[in-house]
Amino acid sequence: MDKQHNGQRVVVGLSGGVDSAVTAWLLKQQGYEVIGIFMKNWEDDDDSEFCSSNIDFVDAAAVADVIGIEIEHVNFAAEYKDRVFAEFLREYQAGRTPNPDILCNAEIKFKAFLDHALRLGAEKIATGHYARVRLNAATGQHELLKGLDPSKDQSYFLHRLNQAQLSKTLFPVGELLKTEVRRLALEIGLPNAKKKDSTGICFIGERPFRDFLNRYIAKEPGPIKDEKGRTIGQHVGLSFYTLGQRQGLGIGGLKTKGAQKGGGEHAPWFVARKDMEKNTLWVVQGHEHPWLQSFALTAQDASWVAGAAPAAGQFTSKTRYRQLDAPCTLAAGAGEAFSLNFPGPQWAVTPGQSAVLYDGDVCLGGGVIAA
Repeated sequence: MDKQHNGQRVVVGLSGGVDSAVTAWLLKQQGYEVIGIFMKNWEDDDDSEFCSSNIDFVDAAAVADVIGIEIEHVNFAAEYKDRVFAEFLREYQAGRTPNPDILCNAEIKFKAFLDHALRLGAEKIATGHYARVRLNAATGQHELLKGLDPSKDQSYFLHRLNQAQLSKTLFPVGELLKTEVRRLALEIGLPNAKKKDSTGICFIGERPFRDFLNRYIAKEPGPIKDEKGRTIGQHVGLSFYTLGQRQGLGIGGLKTKGAQKGGGEHAPWFVARKDMEKNTLWVVQGHEHPWLQSFALTAQDASWVAGAAPAAGQFTSKTRYRQLDAPCTLAAGAGEAFSLNFPGPQWAVTPGQSAVLYDGDVCLGGGVIAA
């Protein structure tokens, strides 16, 4: 056991999943005093088939029992509704496609949860995210790094964390591959070792997204038009669609002669533009249609891990999660807003999503795509 951590209190966010369970076990092995916290962030329909927080808490409590740590159930639903969900709805009503997981990390997991942990006398918090924190000896700053497992790296979702937050945060599974995490969970005998990873937005769960949004946003039907301006269908409301969307357009069987490159008579349709003023959804045929390609973007509401924007220059970026890093040039004068230029086309760059900047494995921060 690593005695250097003896007596240091760490509060771990136990979600009921395998990653946070192994996180807690690893920290206990390293000699930390570990306390588990289960965060309840949503309770509007907690008794429904789609919201699994009751099951997740049972799993988290079972994990705590096996590891031999205390667990506390904390309700952040009010904070979540004010800081995350309200913003989520505002963005959708404005025709953008927000990423609530990014906001949840910035406002709940590394703000409300961190504050709560510090009140419990914790010196650090830990989560099961696949990312790493490194103290740069030369600059004295904490750096956010990608997780070592490239298929699971979650630094994209954590890019709004600042120096104060990173200095208090541990990401133990960020040093491991997911296969190793699963293997450890089985070896330890964790009750959730084979539990499948959760997907999707926490408050929506596995339910159809449009059904959920229907409860909060009124439908405003309008025309669906192709690039020639012909009306080829009707949408249910612009808030219910995102750029690059292929499913659920209701125009799949339509034939169009002379479609663009990548198109054809039976080529799939994709959402390409949303005109909020005229309540019109523009669609194109073919994945490679020029309307779906961007060589530049602007982003706003920037957050930089170092506390200030990096100097202009060559970097890589992601404009959506699960995307390979794309080479880009950061324009001079980056601050609260910034511009990126790309040597190759980027597909379906979507307002409301985040553009996140990297220097190798180091996540520098990012902003919300405006155009």
